[in-house]
Amino acid sequence: MTSRSLSNRFRTLRRCVVALGLLVAVALMTPGAAFADQKDPRLPELFDLLKKAPDPGAAQQVEGLIWTLWFHSDNPEVLKLMNTGVAAMSASDFKMAIDAFTQVTQIAPDFAEGWNKLATVHYLTGDYRDSLDEIGHTLELEPRHFGALSGLGLVQVELDHTEQALDAFERALEVYPLMQGARMNADTLRKQLQDKSI
Repeated sequence: MTSRSLSNRFRTLRRCVVALGLLVAVALMTPGAAFADQKDPRLPELFDLLKKAPDPGAAQQVEGLIWTLWFHSDNPEVLKLMNTGVAAMSASDFKMAIDAFTQVTQIAPDFAEGWNKLATVHYLTGDYRDSLDEIGHTLELEPRHFGALSGLGLVQVELDHTEQALDAFERALEVYPLMQGARMNADTLRKQLQDKSI
């Protein structure tokens, strides 16, 4: 393939990302639009674009669209609690965040992002057992959840489970090949395992 045809392919991919972004933004503003969080019918196409992204910038644009869909809920109460939890987590009010996200998982147990956010707060507070359990719920509902897979890797690192951590980061990279944090963590863990085997 020539550099010109490769360049044209990347340009086309970028246009697709921008078009999808506009589609998502417009659709999210449309009253009465139906969305289904991790079940949204636009996600397969976005994950395909994520795998084919030519560079980290393009990949991050697609990543942002995926997070937008994952975070959305048709239930106003769930959406309000999610926003409360995220604000509390940003302010390091972990008790309030846990309360908010726990309510989300009770109201909408099939909403993957509620479990993922609860797992994140438990990771931040050092409650790795609960975090692992909630990551499990997230991945049952959304096996492509690269955030949960990367989070699983981080928890396994804290538990000194190097091989399991590497496996989790590699699974994240299968979904999102240009995920920079997962790539760096996987490289570090591979080196640690090589050093141990010498």
